[in-house]
Amino acid sequence: MDSFEGKIAVVTGAGTGMGRELALQLAAAGANLALCDVNAENLASTAERCRAHDPSLTVSTAEVDVTDEAALERFRDATMAEHATDHIHLLFNNAGIGGTASFLDPEARKTWERTFDVCWQGVYLTSRVFLPLVVAAAEGHVINTSSINGIWASLGPSRTHTAYSAAKFAVRGFTEALITDLRLNAPHVRCSVVMPGHIGTDIVTNSRQILDGELDAEATEIANAFRNEAPTTAATAATVILDGVREGRWRILIGEDAAVLDGLLRDQPENAYEQDFVDQLHAMGVLNGLVG
Repeated sequence: MDSFEGKIAVVTGAGTGMGRELALQLAAAGANLALCDVNAENLASTAERCRAHDPSLTVSTAEVDVTDEAALERFRDATMAEHATDHIHLLFNNAGIGGTASFLDPEARKTWERTFDVCWQGVYLTSRVFLPLVVAAAEGHVINTSSINGIWASLGPSRTHTAYSAAKFAVRGFTEALITDLRLNAPHVRCSVVMPGHIGTDIVTNSRQILDGELDAEATEIANAFRNEAPTTAATAATVILDGVREGRWRILIGEDAAVLDGLLRDQPENAYEQDFVDQLHAMGVLNGLVG
């Protein structure tokens, strides 16, 4: 799919970050959009900016929790009605949150399961609901956002990261398995797994709001640093993703940190969860301040 002009793209988590930038760049490329997010205000802002690129584009929105299958079905039905279509061309499973709750802490079970459900169940359910519409198109592409934590289940040896990492491994495994499934059953549809490194988004802010309901001053400072000190912007990440779709690549790493980590993991798989591995990453100039 070397052009997005006239295509219909569904983007989850479109209110901020990579989801917003994907929507903006797709609109600039002439795509019609069906956008969803849990934050109606952020979503409306994204949609307004997309329409400004070209008022003739159809840009529909829905406030949706991607763990709610019934809500996703309503989103699908509304998309079909508002776009007067029985198909879509692009499905970006982008919505996600981050959580570091321990699997061994019974008090943290709710946070653990919410993180896992949004990051994995959201991809699974959205794919269940929308993939038939992708298959109904003459050509289609499913893009699932995993993470470097989909190849490395860690933030370093001093912090737990089981829910997010398990979910992102599931997203990667599902997408890789889907390559063969689509070739056998819908060969006109491709899929890609996206594995970003540290990207400057509001995921920390959004995650705290969803999991805890509020941010104190310390959490706000951490969230701002995560966004502002990232080596790769959300806009750059979106460009890399869309270039990967145009080129038909199934594996899309984003950021020098992701590339360095990927290489070191291949060289030293047995060392991956030791402090020495993190020290090597830092010595190579990546993930400083993010893992330790």
